[in-house]
Amino acid sequence: MVYNEIKHVLRQFCFEGRFADAQELLSGNINNTYRVSYTQADGSRRDYVLQQINTYVFKKPEEVMSNVHRVTEHIERAVVRAGGDVSRRVLRLIPTRGGLWMFRDDQGRCWRAYDFISNAVAYDRPERPEHFMEAGRAFGNFQKMLFDFPAEELYETIPNFHNTKKRFYDFVAAVAEDKGGRVRYVEKEIDFFFDRRKMMSQVVDMIDRGEIPLRVTHNDTKMNNVMLDSVSGEGLCVIDLDTVMAGSALYDYGDAVRFGASTAAEDEPDTSKIALDMDLFKAFTKGFVGEVNGSLTDTELKMLPLGIKIMTCELAMRFFTDYIDGDLYFKVRSPEHNLIRAHAQMKLLEDIEAKYDELCEITEKLVRE
Repeated sequence: MVYNEIKHVLRQFCFEGRFADAQELLSGNINNTYRVSYTQADGSRRDYVLQQINTYVFKKPEEVMSNVHRVTEHIERAVVRAGGDVSRRVLRLIPTRGGLWMFRDDQGRCWRAYDFISNAVAYDRPERPEHFMEAGRAFGNFQKMLFDFPAEELYETIPNFHNTKKRFYDFVAAVAEDKGGRVRYVEKEIDFFFDRRKMMSQVVDMIDRGEIPLRVTHNDTKMNNVMLDSVSGEGLCVIDLDTVMAGSALYDYGDAVRFGASTAAEDEPDTSKIALDMDLFKAFTKGFVGEVNGSLTDTELKMLPLGIKIMTCELAMRFFTDYIDGDLYFKVRSPEHNLIRAHAQMKLLEDIEAKYDELCEITEKLVRE
């Protein structure tokens, strides 16, 4: 059944061997993903990943693939210089038989292929602090290997994705328009974001003033976008590069901690369960800083905890803005779902703010080690 869905695509890529099997991988939320196996001449199996790119989300897939190709090529050169195993340390694109990195079929669907990274696992959430430290190390190594890449040359695959100034203006406009007729019920929440508008713009302002540089950033630094070795637990490779573009390292760091070190889910309705787990924060920061110390500037390293605040506030505001708009962007399971999500992130932000001096002290100590 799966084979019939993708057989017209398989012959377009430079897969080695004879087709043996295919199965759909259901863990992703954006692209349709398949694991395809080919039997080699010596009887062994070689696995590949085949993906259909979601062109509703990514309107310009050629630009996405240009970014992915340039970034993975740069990383591969860095891995080779370091004497690493390129089959496990970097996503390796498989070209089409026409020498391209993407195939567009007769129905306009866009496809790409990678080597499959064997004997590796991705966790949705860390099962122990060591997992999160390895994720921090992997994302830090990603930054380190790309520190000399000209970030401004990458395409902006999602315009203004982390432009928190524009996000705030969008929120203000949503309040004024009140599409969902909900503004009169949420005045306290509106005040919450107005009180933090200056904090939210700090990274954008520092980039504009030249105080911190633009970097190649991943922009979706969840735990499940890192492959860990199945046996040793070592962080191997950062995956899902569709949103790679120019940004701030503070965003990548901050969003990873926001998601991975929270004690509850993003839509936990009982806010008393929500806090920042300091052990997980320290574990991730230790792994991340151990890799980027010497690549990021002193200002970036000092301001890392600010990234946690900004990214938590940004997501809270995005959920809340969508609630005001009448739930037009995020999928919801109830009329209050986006408000519940916003309240969860707002509570997490308040806990981060209460612990902020401690976060800065721990980060500074880890930078000095």
